[in-house]
Amino acid sequence: MKKINVITLGCSKNTVDSEHLMARLEAAGYEVVFDSDRTDAKVVVINTCGFIGDAKQESINMILQAVEAKKAGRIERLFVIGCLSERYADDLRVEIPEVDEYFGVRTWDGIVKALGGVEGQEMDTVRHLTTPKHYAYLKIGEGCNWMCGYCAIPLIRGPHVSVPMEQVEQEARNLVAQGVKEVIVIAQDTTYYGVDLYGRRMLGELLCRLCRIDGIRWIRLHYAYPAAFPQDVIEVMASEPKICKYLDIPFQHISDNQLTAMRRRHNKAEAYELVRRLREAIPDLALRTTLLVGYPGETEEDFEELLQFVRDVKFDRLGVFAYSEEEGTYSAEKLRDDVPEQVKEERVGRIMTLQREISLENNNRRVGRTERVIIDQRQGDFYVGRTQYDSPEVDEEILIPVEEKRLTKGCFYNVKITSASDYDLYGEVVGKRLRD
Repeated sequence: MKKINVITLGCSKNTVDSEHLMARLEAAGYEVVFDSDRTDAKVVVINTCGFIGDAKQESINMILQAVEAKKAGRIERLFVIGCLSERYADDLRVEIPEVDEYFGVRTWDGIVKALGGVEGQEMDTVRHLTTPKHYAYLKIGEGCNWMCGYCAIPLIRGPHVSVPMEQVEQEARNLVAQGVKEVIVIAQDTTYYGVDLYGRRMLGELLCRLCRIDGIRWIRLHYAYPAAFPQDVIEVMASEPKICKYLDIPFQHISDNQLTAMRRRHNKAEAYELVRRLREAIPDLALRTTLLVGYPGETEEDFEELLQFVRDVKFDRLGVFAYSEEEGTYSAEKLRDDVPEQVKEERVGRIMTLQREISLENNNRRVGRTERVIIDQRQGDFYVGRTQYDSPEVDEEILIPVEEKRLTKGCFYNVKITSASDYDLYGEVVGKRLRD
């Protein structure tokens, strides 16, 4: 039996695609490993990212590394899938012909055929988990209709397509059967869910249905576009105890000039009003956002408005990126990249300096509180856990000294927060392990 090594680059949506592919390959009789340097895996599949320049380069470097392994005889077959392949397959076939075949984001299941496997709808909700078994990403849609000026995702993944509700529910049940306790709901835009299938936004209804699945303990919502944010989602988040008081909502900017140039479909007043509605309904809500600086036409006045927005909202989690031109997008074709790179990087630094101060202030307020924590792993002298206010891989962690007591990965404990730094918390367990 041959082993197949599936290497995943990019975002959590790619992770889900790889997990579906791995399940199909296993059903075809292959042994699958992931992100492995094992030399006994003679077939390699690389799931690429093509979103921004650095991600593209990382993907190309990984392909070239695998090509060298193929030339040296360490692997026999090499396949490339995902966003980079979707967008640049023709160029890649010319530039890197050593790859056996390139598949896109919607045709990657062709690998199963190429390797002699059998496809079928019965595999649509089956996955080989690559995350720790107590949490998993649940993708409820593909593509995006917004066509923001800087974003290549609609060009790569096409328009929004929702996964039927019954299929999402069955996939969630299958995840629970594998031991998953925390489900992280993702899509390019989760709040748009249902429009294409049901004629209206149905995320609130979907969240209610997921809450009724036995075994799910936490439901976390990512990638919620701020324009026309559904009121029923706010109400469900406020009332359902299984839904984490956490929301990833990418505002990108706050200046009306920049929001218009970015084609973001909402304005400054609407953004502030949405934050007010969210925090009024869910007072302990942890807000995560991403911001984009240095977009064409961004003035110092625009940037000062953005800094003030960060001061006003005091986001619990924040990431900021410098604009880079992506071919085929509105901004690349219609606007001039007129903000110097040095200015872009300086603005990134100013926001992150401010956010570090805000994060430390927010964390210090939590010292002395006792919070429910799930243990992700042991790392050196600490167990590493998270509260409902933190998503895995991207947010801060609670560190608990190993010598205190033996803790079990994937289980819940009450932890008293004893001290804080700007991006980490420290704590001690109170009482025994909590029942799931």
